[in-house]
Amino acid sequence: ILEGLRQYTANSVRLEPQKVTRDLANIDIASLTLKELEHYLAQSKHPSPEERFPPIEREKVVPVSSVAEDEKYVKEWVQFIAKHDGAPNETSPVTDKPAVAVKPPVVKKIPSNVPQLSAVAKQRKVPATRISRMMSFGGLFAGVGLGTLGELTKGALGLGGTLNVKEAVFNPANADRIVDTLCRVRGAALKIGQILSIQDTSIVSPQLVKAFERVRQAADYMPDWQVEKVLKAEFGSNWENGLKHFDRKPFAAASIGQVHRGILHDGTVVAIKIQYPGVAASIKSDIDNLVGLLKVWDVFPPGIFIDNIVKVAKRELVWEVDYLREAEYTEKYAEMVAHFPEYRVPRVIRELTTKSILTTEFVPGVPLDQCFNLDEHHKMIIGRGVMNLCIQELFAMQCMQTDPNWSNFLYDEQSQKLMLIDFGSTRFYSKEFIDNYLKVTKAASVKDRDTVLRISREMGFLTGYESKAMEQAHIDAVMILGEVFSCDGEFDFGHQDTTKRIVDLVPTMVAHRLCPPPDEIYSIHRKLSGVFLLCSRLKVKFACKPMFDEILRNYRFG
Repeated sequence: ILEGLRQYTANSVRLEPQKVTRDLANIDIASLTLKELEHYLAQSKHPSPEERFPPIEREKVVPVSSVAEDEKYVKEWVQFIAKHDGAPNETSPVTDKPAVAVKPPVVKKIPSNVPQLSAVAKQRKVPATRISRMMSFGGLFAGVGLGTLGELTKGALGLGGTLNVKEAVFNPANADRIVDTLCRVRGAALKIGQILSIQDTSIVSPQLVKAFERVRQAADYMPDWQVEKVLKAEFGSNWENGLKHFDRKPFAAASIGQVHRGILHDGTVVAIKIQYPGVAASIKSDIDNLVGLLKVWDVFPPGIFIDNIVKVAKRELVWEVDYLREAEYTEKYAEMVAHFPEYRVPRVIRELTTKSILTTEFVPGVPLDQCFNLDEHHKMIIGRGVMNLCIQELFAMQCMQTDPNWSNFLYDEQSQKLMLIDFGSTRFYSKEFIDNYLKVTKAASVKDRDTVLRISREMGFLTGYESKAMEQAHIDAVMILGEVFSCDGEFDFGHQDTTKRIVDLVPTMVAHRLCPPPDEIYSIHRKLSGVFLLCSRLKVKFACKPMFDEILRNYRFG
């Protein structure tokens, strides 16, 4: 907060060529007290709130004799800056007036259908060069190594540490180091961390999952000057001329970029997604650095085929950072779902879209993870809508938005529509692959184990040389997934044990798998598991078999 006040005040007096300007620029903020800061502010030609704004616009002020408590002082300044941030009026006279405290205005409740950045969001520069990103990972490696050594040493001396290497690697201090580094560098490394954080502990180390849990809540965003730099690089120094209004603070921040609200000159409200600088060029090195560290500590079992997962992840992340590709897929997807009134895809604003910036119309709604407490009617609309969309994507459109992140779906309670956003990971699948995948799914829905095994071998799930235990575990997992399409009545997602039964099979499949599954499976099963988990969290029950039967009636093989 003090650093922000110093920068704000320095900017406020930048045009005043006086000694106070030079003094203020040379302040050692670490040693400056709040009372000394107040003294500097009083000497600067920074107008008071009363001088800066006409009476009709300013808030009511209440004179106070002094500001005795630091907390109260800072709070008042933060409130004032948040409301009146901007360049000071150079012509306003400087007068000696009693200190004033801006009376907080009555805050109206933010509409529930307007997304908001997390309250714990932090403004932090993104390291944009490969050297700066390598230095961040280098510091992480060194810190984790020393932290691990410290824990093992304490364990050996009986001082409360541990002798378990994996527990020592992912001790609380090292977890803080990992989370802090990933949230700072963002990009591909943070994306991988978020994916690993939702894996079952039978697949990856439970210590790793616990350490990465917090990266799902990462909400760091770029400082204003870095946002400005990206906008100027993409649109030129007069980028603001293309907008009537631009919100400096984003309303959403993720691993690849952050999203700002803007208004065009014709009144259209838009969402402007700005990519973090440096993330596109560092995908390969970021993933290699993070996975290399995890490999050193042997957190992945052999049967997970982490190298294949990394290969697929790199390819998909290259897609995600190409916003021109995303714009194209957004428009294609909008055409494919245009006949479904329950879905809406925002229109792309082409004139404000580049490879690093994507602008679309702003759509109302809240992320689906904020809908778990809605009434049954709305939860049913969401659950059925997402499940039907997934089935249509896979078997009718053969084009899927493969990122199951709940923030990629917004629900507008007023229109009762699902708003579909973020198409960076969208891809098409070959007709041959979908033909076979549908055959396997149909066989599972009618409990035909022999056909499931035969088609699984043809698709490359199995080599034909697996142990009986592996074959049975694979078939059992497919049959469990097929139950949702074989149930004649409503499938109760809130009380099913599907997830637990599949998790129980994972250790066998990981231990005995001879080959990685087809590349397409990573994205499809990521999406299917996300949809299934969403319906489970919504605790809805509805019939899925009619949706699947309609697909079978209309599908043409070959």
